[in-house]
Amino acid sequence: MRVIICGAGRVGQGIARRLARENHDIVMIDQDARLIDKVQTELDVRGIHGHAGHPDVLRNAGGEACDMIIAVTYFDEINMVICQVADTLFNIPTKIARVRAQEYLEPSWRQLFSREGLGIDLVISPEIEVGDAILQRFKTPGAVMSINFGRGDVQLVGIDVLPDSPVLDTALDQIQGLFPSLSARVVGVSRAGHVFAPRGNDHLKVGDTAYVAVLKAHAHRLNSIFNRPETEMRRVVVVGGGNVGLYVAAGLEKQSDVRVRVIEADIKQAEQGVSKLNRTIVIHGDGLARNILEESDAPTADLVIATTHDDKANILITKLAKQMGAKRALALVNAPELAQLAREMNVDAVLDPKALTVSRILMKMRRGRILALQSLEDGAAEIAEGVTLETSPLIGKPLGYDDLPKGITAAAIMRDGEVIFAGPNVKPRANDHVLLFYEDSMTPKVEQFFRVSADFF
Repeated sequence: MRVIICGAGRVGQGIARRLARENHDIVMIDQDARLIDKVQTELDVRGIHGHAGHPDVLRNAGGEACDMIIAVTYFDEINMVICQVADTLFNIPTKIARVRAQEYLEPSWRQLFSREGLGIDLVISPEIEVGDAILQRFKTPGAVMSINFGRGDVQLVGIDVLPDSPVLDTALDQIQGLFPSLSARVVGVSRAGHVFAPRGNDHLKVGDTAYVAVLKAHAHRLNSIFNRPETEMRRVVVVGGGNVGLYVAAGLEKQSDVRVRVIEADIKQAEQGVSKLNRTIVIHGDGLARNILEESDAPTADLVIATTHDDKANILITKLAKQMGAKRALALVNAPELAQLAREMNVDAVLDPKALTVSRILMKMRRGRILALQSLEDGAAEIAEGVTLETSPLIGKPLGYDDLPKGITAAAIMRDGEVIFAGPNVKPRANDHVLLFYEDSMTPKVEQFFRVSADFF
């Protein structure tokens, strides 16, 4: 697929790096010549120095033969104009724009991005997506990640395996027998920097991160199975009062038993937080200063969330808060190498905002009827919810650990409002929603499952 990415900043580079790994033809446009030099040197892409909203620049980038354009510059209005130019002059089939200002995203203005409006096929709002992801993590405090599928009926959670976990040294296909009343299934394992879809005789080891699909109503029981005590989240400190921090604080305010405090270094942004929030105390100061963290009661907090724009500051803030006594900490970290460092520094959960954006874009690129998708482990694996058409190779095939091609694990089927967890006696029917975990090399095969195709097996 030929893709033009407008904006070579942190998000644009992350998207380009992920798509280049799948051998897409990528062209990047940016007005900063240094960024263009960097992406051409470090990534397998072609770079163009110029304004992406100008027709001649888009033409030079190959707009007339482009399949998708992704506008992720720093300015919402420029992203909108880029997509409109791409639609009107070059008839590019798929147009994606990053829009950060919430004023544009009010439901009453939805027609702005329609075919009759700007013709944008997908609007990405990083602040909302990151904020929702943090709030979802708040509901599953023992997990390092959590995401919903199947209208929220099924969750995929990532849980670290501890030395005293009851599931150690147990073959995965025997876990269901040990806990028959639990609707859950281990579908992926991250071990020593390598993520894989397990087979039935694989065992979990200390230090693994287990990716577990679980019925939402049973999610809290996973903590006991992995021997992780549940912690009530009543006192939360958010460091960073930008769009993400304020969105999270506002969401937590809706829970009457949660007390929230926000730390923000910029006085104007702090004042904005005071005007937007109702029950939250906003503290003006540096989140890396011990006295400010003490003033916010971070040492006695159940959760400290660092949402500043600086990856390194977020890691240091959460590390310091943990040293001072905070029970759990979550940091926003974009750089993969820093994310690994954060885990080694005992940060409980790391959230990559870039991965959420990439996942939304990948869903648009995947062939077949894929309804939801999440990229995991910096693109090393994915989990996707797709619809089985009548000619799908999945129809009538058992979904045990060893029944699908190596590198793919079935999680569950959503059928007529019912969730059926995968197993050797479970077989998909036409129009089922099937949730699959798979290694990145198996992406083409998974696409085949959800499209009209020839014989696959």
